[in-house]
Amino acid sequence: MTDDIRPAALDDVPLVKAVTDAAYHHYIERIGVVPAPMEADHAAEVAAGRVFVVGDPVRGVIVLVPEAGHLLLESIAVHPGAHGTGLGRRLLIFAEEYAVELGLSEIRLYTNALMWENQQLYPRYGYEVVERRVDGPYDRIHYRKSPVRPSDH
Repeated sequence: MTDDIRPAALDDVPLVKAVTDAAYHHYIERIGVVPAPMEADHAAEVAAGRVFVVGDPVRGVIVLVPEAGHLLLESIAVHPGAHGTGLGRRLLIFAEEYAVELGLSEIRLYTNALMWENQQLYPRYGYEVVERRVDGPYDRIHYRKSPVRPSDH
């Protein structure tokens, strides 16, 4: 199901940025700041092997950072033109498969407290709220999913 998701190449950086910007741009007015994924150094993230993409052309992007004991889902973006196609769900499943492949039993992520759509979405996929914390200009709700097992999907 997720075998068409692949590591991003440096040639993908413009599309990684375009998809990320398209997915997050509408939040600027709501949260009052530019969402952090829009300000990421996409080229550095791709070069570090943290970015995975789906679609031809790229329509979905996920940034995954292995950390001690868990996988951080740093950002996920689906181009608005691809909403409702299942790409977001496929990217979330891919994150779980990747965590298992790395031997990590937990995924962590966070979302802005004003991105209320995400607060409805993540619990449907088994994520639980850990805490709410202000990080600079961002009021974030932190989630985790544990344990991650291939049978969870």
